[in-house]
Amino acid sequence: MTVTAIKQSKHRSELRTGYTTGACATAAALAALKTLLGGTTPAAVTIKLPGGSDARFDLAQCQLGFASVIKDAGDDPDCTHGANISATVELSSRSGIEFVAGEGVATVTKPGLELGVGEPAINPVPRKMIREHLLPLLQQHQHCGAKVTIAVVGGEAMAEHTIGRRLGLIGGISILGTRGTVYPYSTSAYAASVRQNVEVAVAAGHTQMVLTTGSRTERAAMAARPNWEEIQFAQAGDFCGVGLRAAARYGVTRISLVTMIGKLCKIAGGTTMTHVTGRAIQFKLLAAELAAMGASAEVCRSVAAANTGRHLFSLVPVQWHQQFFQRLCQMAARHCYQYSHNKVIVEVELIDFDGSLLATACHGE
Repeated sequence: MTVTAIKQSKHRSELRTGYTTGACATAAALAALKTLLGGTTPAAVTIKLPGGSDARFDLAQCQLGFASVIKDAGDDPDCTHGANISATVELSSRSGIEFVAGEGVATVTKPGLELGVGEPAINPVPRKMIREHLLPLLQQHQHCGAKVTIAVVGGEAMAEHTIGRRLGLIGGISILGTRGTVYPYSTSAYAASVRQNVEVAVAAGHTQMVLTTGSRTERAAMAARPNWEEIQFAQAGDFCGVGLRAAARYGVTRISLVTMIGKLCKIAGGTTMTHVTGRAIQFKLLAAELAAMGASAEVCRSVAAANTGRHLFSLVPVQWHQQFFQRLCQMAARHCYQYSHNKVIVEVELIDFDGSLLATACHGE
């Protein structure tokens, strides 16, 4: 089944936008309620997205009190693309909407998120969408309220591809979305997960955390800190800046940033968004640092013309490794400290491709 938008804004690329789990859950809940109130089983429903546009959802299933939608994430490489998201609706004598986590939808087990412990992981905006679509219909038919159970087929397996378990989201995925739509290769969801990781860690009483730039750096960081809790590690990826600002906002006092050479080179140059499509490594700046240390003109010319961080790594003579990599860590730590509004002590660790520590430096103590 496909999802089609009735109104769409203009896009700069040809990639298709998709729809959030929250929008799909809203459509399913609306359809399920309609079967109870009108005695019909619609083939499709139209909902209003938070931005004001309408979207039409074909239904995968629809029967008395139950409906489901197949999520279309467009061209976004999301683990929930193709997910069967369903809603079971029961009329209630209690006013308002009661939300229940069905199979494949997580339950909150740790403080620090927007939802309380024990609540189904149906985020505030999807809850608001469901209420706005169901309550007027209930009032029109003189009913007080309803219990809405949202489920996702295979949601627990999908959750293995997210950091939900680390955040205390157990039993499946979260029902998400702030605008109803998903843009291809959107960064907002990942950035939000980094912020949530910091919030949950602080709520658990931690003031020291580790930001890592990938799975290898995270494994190395965890191996070096066997007594730390998992929630103290945030795999920030390209969003180190998001993690640093969140740390400053929520009261983390010390961050260890564990990275490899490519991202370190960018951060040393003052870039905290390290995605490959972002700002390039300032190889000339790094070559100038080498020159100031006394490296030969030939080495400096080679570094200035390097293609990647890994390439730079191979060009720097072994005898310069310790001093140069230490200098890169110092530069990166200073930039990160400043990016945190001078509120968070930042230690930067450079690890080799095998996970061993090459250099480290700290700023802000």
